[in-house]
Amino acid sequence: MEKQTELQKAVRVLIGALKRDEDYKRSWVANIAVVFQDHISRYKKANNKRQLNRTEIHKISNESAEAFINTLCK
Repeated sequence: MEKQTELQKAVRVLIGALKRDEDYKRSWVANIAVVFQDHISRYKKANNKRQLNRTEIHKISNESAEAFINTLCK
């Protein structure tokens, strides 16, 4: 069996914590959701939109995911 890398160990610890602690998991879910909601709100306001099409939602979801990862890595 190969040695686990530090990253693999860290991910395993994170996954374990998310599985064991429902409040911790809920905080991750909430943070991800809020980033997405914020990006939708900004996009709609900047583009004077009430509704979004599939292409716009795809673009916003990718931007939101990147923003979440950037926040996580601060």
